[in-house]
Amino acid sequence: MTARIGVVTFPGSLDDRDAARAVRLAGAEPVALWHRDTDLREVDAVILPGGFSYGDYLRCGAIARFSPVMGSVIERARAGLPVLGICNGFQVLCEAHLLPGALTRNDHLHFICRDQRLRVENADTAWTRAYTAGQEITIPLKNGEGGYVADERTLDELEGEGRVVFRYLEANPNGSRRDIAGITNAAGNVVGLMPHPEHAVEDLTGSGTDGLGFFTSAIENLVGTA
Repeated sequence: MTARIGVVTFPGSLDDRDAARAVRLAGAEPVALWHRDTDLREVDAVILPGGFSYGDYLRCGAIARFSPVMGSVIERARAGLPVLGICNGFQVLCEAHLLPGALTRNDHLHFICRDQRLRVENADTAWTRAYTAGQEITIPLKNGEGGYVADERTLDELEGEGRVVFRYLEANPNGSRRDIAGITNAAGNVVGLMPHPEHAVEDLTGSGTDGLGFFTSAIENLVGTA
């Protein structure tokens, strides 16, 4: 049976089609979900893609968090549904309190777009099974408000519980605390990161295929829990 992975489109989403293509290349069926939907159409996992949902008004992800689809995503995520938030999707997950902390303006106050080296810190989540802890990968990064922040107690908890999933290597691109590029919830089914794995799934794009493992991991996770 083919896994069905929903990709949500908000007003202002830019990378929903790229995420759907990545899902298809990984061997799953992408299912288009609209921000006004409340029915998740029996999907096995959900991706919140990058972009500028609702124009990034108020704060990035702050309005998207209250969209009808997110009510269903939040409920299902708390029940174990795998959810991946990429860039703006990570911001939405933080605003929805499915992940702790927040994303703020890059410390250099400029939009950044480049291939970024990352280290995989946690290979046990629903979205990282295809990797190994300590593995170094290159994933495109593009954001203006990608600095991950949280209070010291939260940061210590994330570190102590192994919930930092990715860390920036070489140079911190946006001022994220402790070089954090991505985190997970305690259950390991919800993951958010600022870099864009959907842009590194085929050699044609010039960014390699290091991002494909996110999507094959989701399929492997679903097979393993079936």
